[in-house]
Amino acid sequence: MHTESIERWVHDHTFGQDRKKSAERRTLIVIVITMVTMAVEIAAGIAFGSMALLADGLHMGSHASALTISAFAYYYTRRHAKDARFNFGTGKVSSLAGFASAVMLVLFALVMAWESIARFISPVAIGFNQAIFVAVLGLIVNGICLLILGGHGHSHTQSSREDDGGNHDSHEHTHPHDLRGGHDQKDHAHSTPSPDQQDHNFRSAYLHVAADALTSVLAIFALLAGKYMRQVWLDPFMGVVGAVLVIRWSWGLLHSSARVLLDLQAPDGVREAIRKAIESEGDNRVSDLHVWSVGPGIYAAEVAIVSSRPLDPDSYYNLLPKDLGLVHATFETHLCAAHIQEAI
Repeated sequence: MHTESIERWVHDHTFGQDRKKSAERRTLIVIVITMVTMAVEIAAGIAFGSMALLADGLHMGSHASALTISAFAYYYTRRHAKDARFNFGTGKVSSLAGFASAVMLVLFALVMAWESIARFISPVAIGFNQAIFVAVLGLIVNGICLLILGGHGHSHTQSSREDDGGNHDSHEHTHPHDLRGGHDQKDHAHSTPSPDQQDHNFRSAYLHVAADALTSVLAIFALLAGKYMRQVWLDPFMGVVGAVLVIRWSWGLLHSSARVLLDLQAPDGVREAIRKAIESEGDNRVSDLHVWSVGPGIYAAEVAIVSSRPLDPDSYYNLLPKDLGLVHATFETHLCAAHIQEAI
């Protein structure tokens, strides 16, 4: 019978997802700016009878809706970070929200392309002065929002180790991860994430604003050419160009977020770093390796190792580089057959 508390061996799978991130605060600021601009443009469009202002206001509303999805995803991630129903925490909510927003971007681009093609077939009169004013206003607002968001950001990952070892025939397991009580010393690692490591939720918010800014730039160019050079055809043409570029951006987000949602293997660099670190000691050979994302820039791993002199799980974990974003690891060891025969 156990004579002491087992609390120090209880696994905590929040992995820092319960903390409010700067990306969430910046997204909320951008939502407020977008919604205020939307309200002003719709009110001005109704007051002055400008369809250009009214249409751009409604367009801003669609992006505000997408940004609201991002804000809700951050809230949900924090609110349910300690919910035991999530086996590896709520980190994948970011990828789910990013995937949903990428789908919205594609739909927005298809609508834009459809409208542009319709303008090619049935041209409409353009109020150049009003349209240019709206496009410049939209570009200024989106430029401010992009500065607030500050790009795709960087990842701050923490990893700590805790030994939960036990012998089950020739298998040993350890689960190093962030702990509630901090019973062990924490190793801190800062790393610049690859595209697969980025916060997909934040990336989707950034892409929505960037797509809006892109359409404003293309619109300004086309409208100026139409007003001063009579090249009216450039207006719908730039709409098609913008749609193609937005779809291309969206595809990258769809691809990277889907990889996380489907538990596809982590980037080769992470997997090879783990394999190389383990096999650098003695005659260790990695016979099976699974690494997958459990949140923005953080990974879990299962490693099967064959060795004539297996190490304890904690020693294997200490071999791993501390800048991989690895927050949960399980090691399974096997005594090689040749060594067993020698012992017999």
